[in-house]
Amino acid sequence: MSDAESRRIVLVRHAKADWPQVSDHERPLAERGRKDAPVTGRKLADADIVPDLVVCSTATRTRETFKLMVSELPTRPKTVYEERVYEASPGQLIALLEETPDEVRTLALVGHNPGVQALAEILAGESEPEAASRMAARGFPTAAYAVLTFTGPWKSLEPGVGTLVDYWAPGGE
Repeated sequence: MSDAESRRIVLVRHAKADWPQVSDHERPLAERGRKDAPVTGRKLADADIVPDLVVCSTATRTRETFKLMVSELPTRPKTVYEERVYEASPGQLIALLEETPDEVRTLALVGHNPGVQALAEILAGESEPEAASRMAARGFPTAAYAVLTFTGPWKSLEPGVGTLVDYWAPGGE
């Protein structure tokens, strides 16, 4: 693959979490989250968006979201559980994504707000009007995803280089 080829970033916010008496990192999915996560996976599969690599936060709710989401994809992507995603700022997430091997064409990041939404907004120098309108109206609720494209090697990822090409959130159809 040449560095000039297009790459996709799929930013997924974990599904709805419960609030039991555990640490924030250990919070599991709520019943609604267990219903929404597979729908997110189906929407990605229906849009023919299947990651080559998934970088997932180590938090319980993100791991559970990914497990339910990936069951709906046609193939299981290589997966890295990365503690640096938890509570990461957009700048920290960009630095993490820059470490992606260049043979990866589509990468999914399963993480948390406010970092995921802020990252989508910061990377999107351009946007498909419909996707931008939906994201502006809905924000970035649990189990939502945004898809951005950019051209170049992963190490060239920086604010404004991407184009927001798709956005979806549960209940917004």
